[in-house]
Amino acid sequence: MVDTSRGDAPAPADEEPRGCLFALSQPPLMIFLAVVGSLLLMAAVHDLFML
Repeated sequence: MVDTSRGDAPAPADEEPRGCLFALSQPPLMIFLAVVGSLLLMAAVHDLFML
């Protein structure tokens, strides 16, 4: 006979899955993105005005 039981209970309602906005709110990621963005901005300014 086939077992039709679900096994594990569903997750509690108070714990929501974490998505992309939670990952973007982390300080190390935001610092990394700010550093990369500032390097790209400095390279663009150098290309536009210094060359």
